Amino acid sequence: MVHVAEETKPELHVFEKLESEVRSYCRSFPTVFTKARNDKMWDRGGREYIDFFAGAGTLNYGHNNPKIKEKLIEYLMNDGITHSLDMATEAKERLLEKFNSTILKPRGMEYKVMFPGPTGANSVESALKLARKKTGRQTVMSFTNAFHGMTLGALAVTGNKFKRQGAGVPLHHSVLMPFDRYYGEEVDTVEYIERYLEDSGSGVSLPAAIILETVQGEGGINVASVEWLRKIEQICRRYNILLIVDDIQAGCGRTGTFFSFEEAGIKPDIICLSKAIGGFGLPFALTLFRSGLDIWEPGEHNGTFRGNNLAFIAASEALDYWENNRLEKDVKAMGERVSQRLDDIVRSHPSLQAERRGRGLFQGIAFPEQGMAEEVCAEAFQRGLVMETSGPESEVAKVMPALTIGKEALEQGLDIFRDSVAAVAKRYSI
Repeated sequence: MVHVAEETKPELHVFEKLESEVRSYCRSFPTVFTKARNDKMWDRGGREYIDFFAGAGTLNYGHNNPKIKEKLIEYLMNDGITHSLDMATEAKERLLEKFNSTILKPRGMEYKVMFPGPTGANSVESALKLARKKTGRQTVMSFTNAFHGMTLGALAVTGNKFKRQGAGVPLHHSVLMPFDRYYGEEVDTVEYIERYLEDSGSGVSLPAAIILETVQGEGGINVASVEWLRKIEQICRRYNILLIVDDIQAGCGRTGTFFSFEEAGIKPDIICLSKAIGGFGLPFALTLFRSGLDIWEPGEHNGTFRGNNLAFIAASEALDYWENNRLEKDVKAMGERVSQRLDDIVRSHPSLQAERRGRGLFQGIAFPEQGMAEEVCAEAFQRGLVMETSGPESEVAKVMPALTIGKEALEQGLDIFRDSVAAVAKRYSI
């Protein structure tokens, strides 16, 4: 996440006076936005910005996607149900049927669908509770640099020190292990993990679940290899541990395939979805799990806003993008182009010792120099590009546009990114 000094401007006075100091992104992007369409945003002064942020991965189908917007307006004008808790509605019925026929069945996946509440953290919390309920164990294993949400259960399996200390209480019943390549290319961290599990003197109790992201978005665009993911799944099967994949940011096509783990061929026991699953930026989350895990008692996990029917409508319409492989092909092609352009930037500044990370439209450049990525994102904003940083030290400048971004806007945004890196590198005389 970008954290740069907030420029004092008259139009920000209301926010400075009335809004909590906890605000973040409005410090990074010091303007008042008024309008957005697909891959662009406009502020109160009419200035245009290319969006490489996409609502932190929520707006995979762009701002105000016209096809989805039309369905939402039609639904509202017909007095459709907007709030229903977990009552049966036509909007929910259509979503369940379409998700099953468009996403699950073609992939040979049989999962029950749970509506845990409107946020990713709600999905993670329900996954953790279900794993503990099913196994009777308390510990959950997660990974260095993981990010799973800001509620207490999700924070307990999050690696970021700054986020964890915000809890204000001890975070228990979790153990963090090294993510893929955490110790470098030469160390297989799965062997490290398995040694802890097989050794009765390690002090690590058998976990109820292992939760992971295939690409750690907030953790610095760290990509788990196919081989590593398969080995983690094998450990889960060997020790009767449930495998939870948090696909909240990396899923819904962000890496190319709908689920980010498809290339690895693994079969998670539980899958967490949010952000882009809502289709239009509306609050929405799902928790998917094998039918044999459906041991909930009615109402045992609930939430007032788990019945967001507007999100059901938007999500159903967004699934049209997955009725063929056109979007998947587009994302892979654009992802290859992004990789080329970022590699060019890295090669153009060898003294920076920067590194390209990520896959699909989920990439970035890591800068070892403290504060450089933040300066690059601030420079990019001044030039008309919205992008954020990630990583424990905000060391990665992140490229995460809408999957529907136009090729011209993508190239223009990458040009701005290139020029911003060059401008910042010049300040450092490197």
